Amino acid sequence: NAEATSYLDQPAWRALVGASYLALAPASADALLIAFGPRSSYESPNYRWLSDRYEKFLYVDRIVVSAEARGRGYARALYAALADAAVENGMERILCEVNRVPPNPGSDAFHERLGFVEVGRAHPYGDTKLVRYLALEVGAAGPPSGAR
Repeated sequence: NAEATSYLDQPAWRALVGASYLALAPASADALLIAFGPRSSYESPNYRWLSDRYEKFLYVDRIVVSAEARGRGYARALYAALADAAVENGMERILCEVNRVPPNPGSDAFHERLGFVEVGRAHPYGDTKLVRYLALEVGAAGPPSGAR
């Protein structure tokens, strides 16, 4: 999934997971989710854009489901676990970005079903890539029913 999430070699992968707030994967290893919290030193331009605007959040840096495991509910389950962690840790929202150019209609539809709303757009890597920034409010009441 390097095209959608950016390629990482083994040392960079270990550093990313080690610096994350939360890294989740089912026992089958067919999916994964990596999230960062507020005040991280993570240098992603997408994380920086969002952290400049929000305080109590968990940012989904990447969520990946293997092609063979798509449609089995892994992404929804990972987001539900993340929402639970967000609420337990006093976070107000889950943040992420989805590519607009190049388009990622599957991710757009998935995040919309969960209740995410667009909170901004940017060209973090120049004009060849446009991203939509999305937020899901979780707060004390928990996430909307679509994320659980």
